[in-house]
Amino acid sequence: MGILAGLRVVEVSAFVAAPSAGLALAQMGAEVIRIDDIRGGLDYRRWPVTEDNTSLFWQGLNKSKRSVAIDIRRPEGRELARSIICASGEDAGILLTNFPPKGWLDYDSLREARQDLIQLTVMGNRHGDSAVDYTVNPALGVPMFTGPEDHVGPVNSVLPAWDCITGQMAVSGLLAAERHRSRTGEGQHIKLALEDVAMATMGTLGFIAEAELGFDRERSGNYLYGAFGRDFVSADGVQFMLVGLTPKQWRGLCSATELETKMEQLAHARGLDFSREGDRYEARKEIAALIQPWAASRKIGEIDAAFSAQNVCWGRYQSTQEMVLNDPACSAENPLFVHREQAGIGEMLMPGSPLEFTGLDRKDVTGAPGLGEHTDQVLSELLQLSSGEIGRLHDQKLVSSG
Repeated sequence: MGILAGLRVVEVSAFVAAPSAGLALAQMGAEVIRIDDIRGGLDYRRWPVTEDNTSLFWQGLNKSKRSVAIDIRRPEGRELARSIICASGEDAGILLTNFPPKGWLDYDSLREARQDLIQLTVMGNRHGDSAVDYTVNPALGVPMFTGPEDHVGPVNSVLPAWDCITGQMAVSGLLAAERHRSRTGEGQHIKLALEDVAMATMGTLGFIAEAELGFDRERSGNYLYGAFGRDFVSADGVQFMLVGLTPKQWRGLCSATELETKMEQLAHARGLDFSREGDRYEARKEIAALIQPWAASRKIGEIDAAFSAQNVCWGRYQSTQEMVLNDPACSAENPLFVHREQAGIGEMLMPGSPLEFTGLDRKDVTGAPGLGEHTDQVLSELLQLSSGEIGRLHDQKLVSSG
């Protein structure tokens, strides 16, 4: 039993933002029912895939959900889907989607069947146009300060940060609307634009104010902007990131490397105060030049011991495969993970919710459903259809159970 047990959410979605919101809700115990196109949705074969073209992307984003497969291209299929969305239940009547809120997903039309409907629609921008991280970031200027210091031209990020943040904001929006409904009985149509999430984040973190003051953020390569942090290589060739962001981290770094006196001399020579993080950034290259010989003359085991003794903030670089093979944090030693069987793939290491609630055990992790795996069950439970009625829908090829 998760903390959201009893809550029912219907998800009509593809790609990252909306499915990640549904995943987070499902992993907290909500019943999340996907309405999937009978042929598989837009992201059903999204890369990465196995050798037989099973999408690891789709499987990862849809764990712990239920799937109902309907031919939503046909009017009868859309009406069936609408009935599932608006099915009765005090903790039901919640729709999560990133498809345009028109036609069968029009909020006002759906409200005719359920007045207290809560619908959250993830959009590209506030006008409802299509957008993804790779098109939003260029407008924000982020690719122009990403990458090596001497690079000319944009450098795209491979992490869909705005999608991930938008997904978590969608969770907040739905739960806030559900709380409001529990107090007032009123439904909501919440609109959440990927571009607005990105713009709001840029404003919150000071990027917009910086630009208003006439500054363009500089490229800082592998340096941490605004404080001290950079990558180094040990004597045995291990690359690691070292950070001195807070005063405590900075003191630990200086003590572990035995460079306190030289750092004080450098600060005095530059007329800077290294107790201030911005001053450490101003002298970042000179600071790195002092640390580099220390790192290059020691093997990683010695560096690890020195850093551990002073609680230094640092981390080794490793490939994703190295992480999976060797890192205890990415294994069943971490309560976040369990090994579970995933249909079509085999046993996989699956993460649950990162949230830990002291009064509840972690909800068990289950794999993603097969396409339409729960069609008959949902039609029977939610819509009270008989086996004969469900059979006729199958005969009409309006639904599928996989």
